Amino acid sequence: MELTSINQHYRMGIATSLSEIGRSHWETLLQTQSHRNPFLSYAFLDALHETRCASKHSGWQPCFITLWDDTSLVGAYPLYQKAHSYGEYVFDWAWADAYQRYGFSYYPKLLSAIPFTPVTGNRAMAKNAEVQALLITIQKQMTLTDDFSSCHTLFLPEADVDLYRDAGFLIRTGVQFHWKNQNYSDFEAFLQTLSAKKSKNIRAERRKVREQAISFIHIPGDEASEDDWVFFKRCYDLTYANHHSTPYLNLAFFLRIGKDMPDNLHLIVAVKEGKKIAASLLVHDEERLYGRYWGCLESYPCLHFETAYYQAIELCIRNKISIFEGGAQGEHKMARGFLPEKTWSAHLLARPEFSDAVEKFLERETNGVELYIDDLQQHTPYRKDSSAGAA
Repeated sequence: MELTSINQHYRMGIATSLSEIGRSHWETLLQTQSHRNPFLSYAFLDALHETRCASKHSGWQPCFITLWDDTSLVGAYPLYQKAHSYGEYVFDWAWADAYQRYGFSYYPKLLSAIPFTPVTGNRAMAKNAEVQALLITIQKQMTLTDDFSSCHTLFLPEADVDLYRDAGFLIRTGVQFHWKNQNYSDFEAFLQTLSAKKSKNIRAERRKVREQAISFIHIPGDEASEDDWVFFKRCYDLTYANHHSTPYLNLAFFLRIGKDMPDNLHLIVAVKEGKKIAASLLVHDEERLYGRYWGCLESYPCLHFETAYYQAIELCIRNKISIFEGGAQGEHKMARGFLPEKTWSAHLLARPEFSDAVEKFLERETNGVELYIDDLQQHTPYRKDSSAGAA
């Protein structure tokens, strides 16, 4: 693609690894972004690539768009050539099947997302609005001029949705469930804002865990040992095995982020009779806690809720973290004080006939999502006089 056809003021590049961009350039640009999180950090993305969890070998071939002004990085777009649709959390399997039925190839496709991470954040990272628009234009031209069926940008900030819509992308909405900290003094203060039935159920679930003589150890990332990560990986792998699936992430990845970004990590380990039985991994910054992975070696009633949710909520309260994102999907989280939040993604299909069909599908789906959210909001777990319930 000729840069002169886009803008003569910037030099464009396609990086197949972050090392081609450089840590200092990446982090300097990231600090200018209003909607960043630890998953956009050089350390997290580089760990995914260098441990081959997200690489050409695993069907995630990096082709990051970069824009440079002299020697400064002014724009970057995390982009992958995908050979499948695993690890995305915005599902397009039906679209791939439709392509195949009509004799067309859906893969490779282009994807802008953080691999295996359904967390909203900036995708077209830019120094200014002009550069952001250029990045989206380049992404669109790559889709329409090269050998790709489509391009998908997942978990966009709401503020960027109109930019993609105006550029001709189709917008898709989804739902996640987030817990919001209303400056609670402790967990009991949080329970007081819930309906009597919900708070009673949570107290009963926590009591069951205590009665089974299960306790918990909190391990900040900078205190986690290699043995801690090995144990967590055992729990993580067993969860996938129990679901007859293959884990996306390897031990080398967890050891790498444990070394390179410890201040953003937190392990919670469940212990029974001196034996470690379960663990959850949380990622955090100053404002948000992200529930990422959990697993257990031995199953006990309510252990999952305590390890993955209640201990994490207590951590938010202690550290005055505003929002806890519990991960993808999970309507059951509402009973634990989580509320529905919209997510957005943008999609461009190169073939007009398929684009028209997907557009009609998304119109129906969006209406269904709106009705779903309206229904959920009628069943808030919070008392009517609670500020959390009104949020």
